[in-house]
Amino acid sequence: MSQRILVVDDEAQIRELLGIYLKRQGYDVLCASTAEETLKLLAVNPVDLVVLDIGLAHEDGLKVPADIKKAHPNLRVVMLTGMGFVEDLLEEAHEKGADGYVSKVLPLDELLMAIQRLFRPFQPQLQSA
Repeated sequence: MSQRILVVDDEAQIRELLGIYLKRQGYDVLCASTAEETLKLLAVNPVDLVVLDIGLAHEDGLKVPADIKKAHPNLRVVMLTGMGFVEDLLEEAHEKGADGYVSKVLPLDELLMAIQRLFRPFQPQLQSA
């Protein structure tokens, strides 16, 4: 069974592009365009990870990870931004529950690597005595 990813972006072309790309990488993909639609989908569909646009139209994309984590504390969230890497934004996204942060201007392989890192099982580092 493949891992399921929910892609959340208010731009239909971005949702479609990410959906096609992630399906080609072997993931099962659901899509949503608003925070409300996201929370409704998560209530009835088991999902392994959410890829969430930080700049949802008419919504605070930074509020959504906290809402997701409240209902699904172990669900991983990767934030997408078209603004590049702004340190304050990165910190706020992390504080609100984001597990990763990827710029939309980077190649899609960067998003794939962030997703793959989050799907890896936790492996504690061995320390030498």
